[in-house]
Amino acid sequence: MLLLQKILTRLGVSALMLGMVSIIAFIIVSLPPGDFADAYAAAKINSGETVTRAELESIRVRFGLDRPLYVQYFQWVGKMFHGDFGFSWGYSRPVVEVISERLPMTIVIAVSTLIFTYATAIPLGIYSAIRQYSVADYTFTIIGYIGLATPNFLFALILLFFANQVFGVSVGGLFSLEYQDAPWTWAKVLDLLSHLWVPVLVLGTAGTAFQLRIMRSTLLEELNKMYVTAARATGLSEFKLIMKYPVRLALNPIVSTLGWELTTVISGAPIIGLVLSLPDTGPMFVNALRSQDMYLAGAMLLIYCVLVMIGSFISDVLLMLVDPRVKLGED
Repeated sequence: MLLLQKILTRLGVSALMLGMVSIIAFIIVSLPPGDFADAYAAAKINSGETVTRAELESIRVRFGLDRPLYVQYFQWVGKMFHGDFGFSWGYSRPVVEVISERLPMTIVIAVSTLIFTYATAIPLGIYSAIRQYSVADYTFTIIGYIGLATPNFLFALILLFFANQVFGVSVGGLFSLEYQDAPWTWAKVLDLLSHLWVPVLVLGTAGTAFQLRIMRSTLLEELNKMYVTAARATGLSEFKLIMKYPVRLALNPIVSTLGWELTTVISGAPIIGLVLSLPDTGPMFVNALRSQDMYLAGAMLLIYCVLVMIGSFISDVLLMLVDPRVKLGED
């Protein structure tokens, strides 16, 4: 009962935070000078067409851009309670339809990246701590520093270059040409998996290197404590001893950074999506900001925030399961 109460309290706080984020997001996407009508006019002029002032005013009236900013915000929020995130001016379609086409790919990439990050970092961190100052430890350390120092977009460009120059293939996108518009089949799923490793590797390298260093340093600290020496004196096998006590405690900082790691993945996804031409929400979000399609951009910011909140909540629950001394919602 107490756990349920704490979960409901956390959900209430998250809802309040989401409301504050919606205000901040709407202000941020409205800060650039001009509006969608100005961006539309600039695009027309760049393509050699002419735009009249009457046409611009008609666009502003049609999309409600002539109204005060706070009126536009409350209309947007009011529609969201009915599942309507507004109308995307750039795509000439409801925002929900535009996002629903690409959001699943974003979630697949984010979840796959998190799985890759922790499935790689935790075992390598344990091995580095157990084999301290070995060749493998130094190798993982060097690779970790390189991973932390290399920006994601640069790593993506390097992969694109070597794949094209050395192997003569393109690693961009998530599907081969014959599967891009094809209906979902097992063949298309396998084709997705054959392309998915590229964005996962690019987005997960820095996080893997960071988590590996945390796991190694935390486990080394635990291995030097007296309870490990006492447990070893009982005759318990080294593998069981390490996995039962030190590793479990060393997982606390790893688990607690799940929400943070998800934030890093999501924040880096738009640029990587542009570099690798991914059919996810990243390029769509960047284009919405460029064209000042504020309802689409604001909805994407809210969705990113919700994903981060979900990651933080899961992180809290997992931390409580790993270490019973930690109580949900308490310091």
